[in-house]
Amino acid sequence: MKNKHVGLLIIGMGVFFLFIVFSFNMALNKIVNTSCNHGITCPMNVTLRTQELISYSLIALLVVLGVIVFFFMRDDSTPIKETAIIKETDSDNNHKMILEEKNNKLENLDEEEKKIMNLVLREEGSVYQSDLVKETGLSKVTVTRLLDRLEGRGLIERKRRGMTNIVVMK
Repeated sequence: MKNKHVGLLIIGMGVFFLFIVFSFNMALNKIVNTSCNHGITCPMNVTLRTQELISYSLIALLVVLGVIVFFFMRDDSTPIKETAIIKETDSDNNHKMILEEKNNKLENLDEEEKKIMNLVLREEGSVYQSDLVKETGLSKVTVTRLLDRLEGRGLIERKRRGMTNIVVMK
């Protein structure tokens, strides 16, 4: 699901909860006003105000979270081809030929390979292999096999760094 949709969903839930809390608070206020004989100094009035403040603050927090997700969270589903074109901006003919060759190779990838390439491109061309495992949710073996295929196609290169690998765009 795209982050804009998630943001709208969170905002919608906030509005829905606002309606429910508002209705609840109105009913509670009516009950307090009819049952409390002390007027404004009644302890139930103080509790009612505190409860309203907390409930409206939580709803405001939910709506703010929805707005943040809607406007500021980045989608991971940026197309590989567009990202590769952005990375190569030199107008030299040699670079154009390399770019076209890369785009042709990128078009023939399956979904999991594209997911890995998107993550590498998102991290500006280099990422730890362990981070790819965490981000994709795939097993270590699956990620290793996918990286073997991508390395075989000449799209990436793995460099050993201590106990881990760094995956680098070629």
